[in-house]
Amino acid sequence: MSLMMTTLHRALHRTLRLSPLPSLIASLTLFTVQATPVQAASAPAAERPASRPAREDLLGCLLMPSAEAEVGTPVTGVLGKVLVERGDRVKKGQAVAQLTDEVERASLAAASQRYENRAEVAAAKSAYEFAQKKAERARELYEKQFISPQALDQAESEAKVAAMKYAQAQEMRITAKQDVEVARAQLGLRTISSPINGVVVDRYLSAGERVEQKPILKIVQIDPLRVEVVAPANRFNSIRPGQLVKVLPELAGLKESPAAVVLVDPVIDAASNTFRVRLEMPNPGNVPSGLRCKVAFN
Repeated sequence: MSLMMTTLHRALHRTLRLSPLPSLIASLTLFTVQATPVQAASAPAAERPASRPAREDLLGCLLMPSAEAEVGTPVTGVLGKVLVERGDRVKKGQAVAQLTDEVERASLAAASQRYENRAEVAAAKSAYEFAQKKAERARELYEKQFISPQALDQAESEAKVAAMKYAQAQEMRITAKQDVEVARAQLGLRTISSPINGVVVDRYLSAGERVEQKPILKIVQIDPLRVEVVAPANRFNSIRPGQLVKVLPELAGLKESPAAVVLVDPVIDAASNTFRVRLEMPNPGNVPSGLRCKVAFN
């Protein structure tokens, strides 16, 4: 700057001696224009415009159902009716199909009738009580020497037999109750229920077909959604379970949704130099699964 000022003074001095007034004005204008860039470059750092913040890192991802179930039955039978269709939403425990169950219903009715029949137990109880009283009277008569020892033994034996028959009747009633439970369980197997909350995405069988170790329906759970991400290895130490991220489905009209990291694969794939990350995204708005998406890690 000192050298520039010295040059200016010399130029002014020479101009004043050799040039008229218009030349002097032109020289000052030229110096002002040339000096402006130097002054801007020497401005303090605080006066410079601030740099833009770093953009969020976007990684590709895929929206998948959080659970899938191919619904079948553990018993062999004929499919009576299918209660849902493809695209229907179902809740956990809801009946989705029914096998023919006439035989099982008849078995349950018979077992219930045997259990409800209390006459046999009541008769055995009455016979037991009567035999007990008869044995007690025989004992009193024997003590007074009115009957022989053989008569006393016979009365006591009859009381023991009556007690055994009463106990047997009670056990048979307990067995009848268990038969009712078994028959009810067998009948319950004829009704197929959904194991999850979800959507029916496929139907394999129709009414009248025989079911033998084959699924009837396929149901998927889409709330919450599972988000699968493949991340580069250099991000391994920056992603942790519990971390909150934003997921943007690649479909017009859908907005970004929050998600949480639930699993970070502890193994890095050597061939691709990547690792997998799993997120869980609440889906009350029923965003369809199978979409590609972008996930933003802050």
